[in-house]
Amino acid sequence: MMGEKWSIIDIGSNTIRLVIYEYNHGGCRELENIKSVARLRHYLQEDKILDDKGCNLLIKILNGFRKIIEFHQVSEVLCVATATIRQAKNQAKIIKRVKKETGFDIKVLSEEKEAYYGYLAVSRTTPVTEGVTIDIGGGSTEVTYYKNRKLVHSYSFPFGVVSLKEQFIKGEQILEEEKEKLIKFIQSSFEKLPWLKDLNVPIVAIGGSARNIAQIDQGIKNYLLSSIHQYVMKPEDLLYIRSYLESMNISQLEKVEGLSKDRADIIIPAIEVFVQLIKYTGAKQFMLSRKGLRDGIYIHVHEKKDDYPKTEEIINKNINELIYDYGMDLNHTNNTARLAVEVFHQIKTFYRGNDSNLFIKELKRGARLYYIGKYIDQNASSQHTFYLLAHQSINGLEHRSRVKLALIASFKNNALLKQYVAPFSNWFGKEEMSDLRMAGAITKFAASLDASKRGIVNKIHAEIIGENQIQFVIYCKGDFFVEKYYAEKEVRQLEKALKQSIQLKFKLVNFM
Repeated sequence: MMGEKWSIIDIGSNTIRLVIYEYNHGGCRELENIKSVARLRHYLQEDKILDDKGCNLLIKILNGFRKIIEFHQVSEVLCVATATIRQAKNQAKIIKRVKKETGFDIKVLSEEKEAYYGYLAVSRTTPVTEGVTIDIGGGSTEVTYYKNRKLVHSYSFPFGVVSLKEQFIKGEQILEEEKEKLIKFIQSSFEKLPWLKDLNVPIVAIGGSARNIAQIDQGIKNYLLSSIHQYVMKPEDLLYIRSYLESMNISQLEKVEGLSKDRADIIIPAIEVFVQLIKYTGAKQFMLSRKGLRDGIYIHVHEKKDDYPKTEEIINKNINELIYDYGMDLNHTNNTARLAVEVFHQIKTFYRGNDSNLFIKELKRGARLYYIGKYIDQNASSQHTFYLLAHQSINGLEHRSRVKLALIASFKNNALLKQYVAPFSNWFGKEEMSDLRMAGAITKFAASLDASKRGIVNKIHAEIIGENQIQFVIYCKGDFFVEKYYAEKEVRQLEKALKQSIQLKFKLVNFM
């Protein structure tokens, strides 16, 4: 299965998208993501018939996608359709014609399935264990509520950003009267779902409109990181963006940083839906998920969909994928993490940090990815490690936690740590910085104890040998000359962080 490719064609009401994946070490990675703005919803007539222009456009795009799929030698293709095809009364005729002229078998997703796949993606790729998901497309809007990662309620509204725009906004800029009618309609729609009222849990938004709003917010704030998966906003951020965008006409909206030109005319109804959902649920947090329908389908088909993983399991799964993708030695990464935790347990009486459970979790993550940047350049591995991890989307880790991971995994010395963290100085307090320095120093030392990647260090024991003096007795099951050389070289950073002199004593032990 390794190296095999499969793809999903997602026929939405606003866009049609082709995504090609490659199987990779028990998971998959995205190879291609190609979008075509079709606005099929425009071609759905009042009698719910998709007209010939719409059908012709659909077939033209699918045939273009077919050529790309053939070029990439994709072994499996899944073609799904949502609201517009689902609502079309001539659905059977469309499916038959598409099969004849493109070879694709369209699977029309029910409202329940569309909502379920969105929930599945969010609950398996974010740290939110209880939340509300919303996926607003061109012709429908799916909302779910889940708790302990288990689906509790779901619903699909028969409106989306394209249909709301057509129904309520006639000109290039929304009028006050139109806004009042739009808000009233959205509010009355949410009121049909009493299970949503005052939940006070995070909202996790899926889809292009939510993605654009997150990008606009990042542009306004001159945000330092490039990815948007698990990016968090506050209700007041959305209110500010709504006010900011409502003051513009279409040509002005097309120039807004972070807003795609093809969404300039539909972003106003989208953000109004999000604002009203926040008000109705009492949410204090609005998170963007880049994982949605297509990812949910993959999980449903290829993974154990009935598992309800803990956040740490989600993070570790993604870390494993990074280890494989960047050609790291899995045994070495696991040994480094094991040794790092053992070192911490030996010195924790000398170092009283904040939350030791959290410290150990963050230490293990950083140790497993220590100097992953070697893949790019051995001589600048620290710099590449920090940049790569700080800007690499990692399921289960919000952006702040991801920067902490990057700081630990890239640790070289305190001066460089301060340099990396300088742009994020208001993200971390003094105590957290102390913990990050300690975690980085431990990781650096632990990696040196497996310098030959043979896993010969079996046990470590620390003992006090004098005032501000510690001795590490390091028990080895093989020739330790490489580990001894590098450990004596790298222990200096740990001494500085701990403010203790550390002596190293290596012992060869015959372990049965």
